[in-house]
Amino acid sequence: MAFAQKKQYTIDDIYALPDGVRAELIDGEMYMMAPPGRTHQQISMFLSSKIYQYVSNKNGDCEVFPAPFAVFLNNDDKIYVEPDISVICDTSKLDEKGCHGAPDWVIEIVSPSSRSMDYLKKLVKYQAAGVREYWIVDSMRKLVTVYRFNTEEYSIQYAFTDEIPVGIYDGDLTIRIKTE
Repeated sequence: MAFAQKKQYTIDDIYALPDGVRAELIDGEMYMMAPPGRTHQQISMFLSSKIYQYVSNKNGDCEVFPAPFAVFLNNDDKIYVEPDISVICDTSKLDEKGCHGAPDWVIEIVSPSSRSMDYLKKLVKYQAAGVREYWIVDSMRKLVTVYRFNTEEYSIQYAFTDEIPVGIYDGDLTIRIKTE
């Protein structure tokens, strides 16, 4: 018995999408992206600005990129993601197309359509690619799940009202998420 095979997409297919249509590619499977909502954008702007201010004030080498920003996790054409926020400290990974390799810190802000992607698929891919720190910001639950892949404290959950230490900065930066 023959089984129908799913089409395997590549990064070329991502670039062939019509203007304004966004998708991510994981293991050759394309996932269309819905436009973010207001709360999502408020959180993204707040976090991006906090991180950018910290890096700027410290004259740091890291760069902060809010979505849409292309991240080519592996050296193949089967994985392409656009994290909500990417922090890259090794600027040799950057070119005009985006980041080639793992960002140091990735933040995904959960939306109803991205829940399983952020908590499952991307978690595995980010860890395997070498992301050092991964935050999943869940505005519906008012929780942030922090994964520090190279530490004994693999994952910790914080409430939005908590001061959340940023591991890649050895706790020198803490962030309390504001939603109002």
